[in-house]
Amino acid sequence: MQEFELIAKTFQGLEEVLAQELTELGANNVQIGRRMVSFTGDKAMMYRANFCLRTAIRVLKPIKHFKAKGADDVYEAVRKIDWSQYLDLNTTFAVDSVVFSDEFRHSKFVAYKVKDAIVDYFRDTTGERPNIRITNPDVKLNIHIAEDDCTLSLDSSGDSLHLRGYRVATVEAPINEVLAAGLIKLTGWQYDCDFIDPFCGSGTFLVEAALMARNIYPGVFRKSFGFEKWKDFDAELLQEIYDDDSQERTFSHHIYGYDINVPAVESALKNVRSAGVADIVTVQQQDFRKFTAPAQKSIIVTNPPYGERLTPPDILGLYQAIGKVLKNEFQGGEAWIISSKAELFENLGLRPSLKTQIFNGKLDCDFRKYQLFSGKLSDFRAEGGKVKTDVERRLMSDQRRFRTNRDEFKKRFDDAERHDEDDDLDPAYKILRRKHREFEQLHAPRKSKREGDDAKKGGFKKGGFKKGGFKKDGFKKGDYIKGDSKKGGFGGKKREGGFKKGPGFKQKGDFKRKAGFDR
Repeated sequence: MQEFELIAKTFQGLEEVLAQELTELGANNVQIGRRMVSFTGDKAMMYRANFCLRTAIRVLKPIKHFKAKGADDVYEAVRKIDWSQYLDLNTTFAVDSVVFSDEFRHSKFVAYKVKDAIVDYFRDTTGERPNIRITNPDVKLNIHIAEDDCTLSLDSSGDSLHLRGYRVATVEAPINEVLAAGLIKLTGWQYDCDFIDPFCGSGTFLVEAALMARNIYPGVFRKSFGFEKWKDFDAELLQEIYDDDSQERTFSHHIYGYDINVPAVESALKNVRSAGVADIVTVQQQDFRKFTAPAQKSIIVTNPPYGERLTPPDILGLYQAIGKVLKNEFQGGEAWIISSKAELFENLGLRPSLKTQIFNGKLDCDFRKYQLFSGKLSDFRAEGGKVKTDVERRLMSDQRRFRTNRDEFKKRFDDAERHDEDDDLDPAYKILRRKHREFEQLHAPRKSKREGDDAKKGGFKKGGFKKGGFKKDGFKKGDYIKGDSKKGGFGGKKREGGFKKGPGFKQKGDFKRKAGFDR
């Protein structure tokens, strides 16, 4: 089969584990990018990538790369594509857009221009127009723009790949399946010991760990993929991939999940059974404060409440209890915790051996490793124990160097790509939510860049009006007679020419940079 370019998208922080997955799968020319990994492969590789990858959100097949300085350039480039290769008049389609560019201010407008170009292509060639459907289209297209570099792709996945298909019950604030699988892979767990999640929620870590331990691919639960509606879909090839269970294996250890919330335990049990891994997973209701040392060697991977969507009483006390329990009951073990606030980690009272920056949806988080030991750190080291390996020291050093870019990254974190984890919401609700947001953006009053900064204690913030904010030409020297201003306002007598018609205040009310008010 002919090889072609493919792109697998993922969460920031999981690029390397996704690249490793692709290499093990047999992909060629694997290259790591920003929240994505590019590679090459044939149709079978594209099918396997969708079926087998645990840390990919979706797999795209680029059909054109081009440069564009504006929306008209996008339209012309898309209009020149022979769309009869991919669509016909009976095919419904939709366009998603991701934009990082000063030239393109509105990602939805770019999507509209792509749609218009495709519709006009069919009007010119057939005299009719194809159907556009926002929800459940036959074909999804993706336009990605970084400055003036544009890539138009077919979305081979359809629904986001985090929608495995085994989840039949949920709780508030569940962790994304792709993120859960990626975090487990980051731990380096080799399936050679028990796995414990003491804050299991609806059981996402438990199921993903069980599927990995047995090497069951997540695609077995999916009802469909986007490529199944393409013109060149090969049903026999997909069936061959689906039927191949030669890589599955047995797991000789066990997976344990605990949660204080009874409905969460019930949800976890339902999902575990739905995934067919109930024989290696045990879920029980238990307060983490009552956690006792496991009988067998174990690894803990958990996602406790952050105080964002779930806010238990005395959350700082909860983290103090977590640290105390780990120190007393998990000596010699390895615990991995994801959380979003530095003060929560500080209340653990434990020193991490590794920190990895990760985004859980919109939340900027750390995924931290804790090597637990008994007694004092000095005694542990004197006995030859290591809190950090040489590799972990190097990784921590690298992360400190790049930490300065963290705020810049957060500023550029694109809404369109973040919506991938919302794909399990009701489609009609998502349409209404999007329209509501667009209406608010369109009709919202413009806010001053200094809004909220001007009204500080004592009046205007120092620097709120910069020195020279009222320019020399704005109010002419002597416009107000000294001593004539009354307390509490301007009570002075205006001399002739007191307020200049120009350049201080413009006729139409504009505030220019070099006159009147500084920005």
